[in-house]
Amino acid sequence: MYRHCTIYPSNPDEPKKDDWKEVKRVSIDEVSKRKGHKDFVTVVSSIDAGALLEVIDSHKQDDIIEVLKQQPIEIREKVEEVSIDMWGGFPKVVKEVFPNAKIVIDRFHVMQPLIKELNQLRQKAKIKIKGSRFILLKNKVDLTEEEKVKLENVLKCSKRLRLAYNLKEDFRSIFETCKTPEEGQKQLKEWLQKAKAVYGAVLETIRNHLDNICNYFLNRTSSGVMEGLNNRIKLIKRQAYGFLNFRSRLLACLSH
Repeated sequence: MYRHCTIYPSNPDEPKKDDWKEVKRVSIDEVSKRKGHKDFVTVVSSIDAGALLEVIDSHKQDDIIEVLKQQPIEIREKVEEVSIDMWGGFPKVVKEVFPNAKIVIDRFHVMQPLIKELNQLRQKAKIKIKGSRFILLKNKVDLTEEEKVKLENVLKCSKRLRLAYNLKEDFRSIFETCKTPEEGQKQLKEWLQKAKAVYGAVLETIRNHLDNICNYFLNRTSSGVMEGLNNRIKLIKRQAYGFLNFRSRLLACLSH
């Protein structure tokens, strides 16, 4: 079956092997080709350069590995860290393609299932205050004085929700303050124990990925710096027709 997975296009404006030479930290993520659809492409970016390296028309492990292995082994061996989400297929890709790289679970992807459960608790508490979702999910340090008053009004409605909110903030604080993987793991294990009082499935997810989550504390590597790149990808995909057009537009606009 034909796959649109050619890694080195003939277009001189698109990335060549040389674009990978100085790459030490890589982000691998997926984006849907069209809004509301589940057909994903895999995007590979340089975290330090903030540049797109490759777009692969697949979300399957073997396809991603096949394309990325077209990079010479001496290039791939220089990659030290790869930031990924908690999708089960990416760790295999990293191990196969980047033999010397540490897997780092992106801290923002770790927060997503926690935030989801917090919002579910808000819904169960039947909070009617307008804007309560936004107030609960926003980092406390970023709240205005007016928003802090509104937050307190929301939390007065449910002791369980207050506890869940405080645990969410404690979780975020661990990533802000811990300096080593050992310290991070110790604090996260203590947090997991306390969080059993209100949180559910997210705790098992965190436990299953704990070592790779704690690799964040080595160099504080995350895909957060790629957020601007992802926003630009969303704009481009609205104008692209077909994978080859989508890929060439992305690489032409975002690889430098």
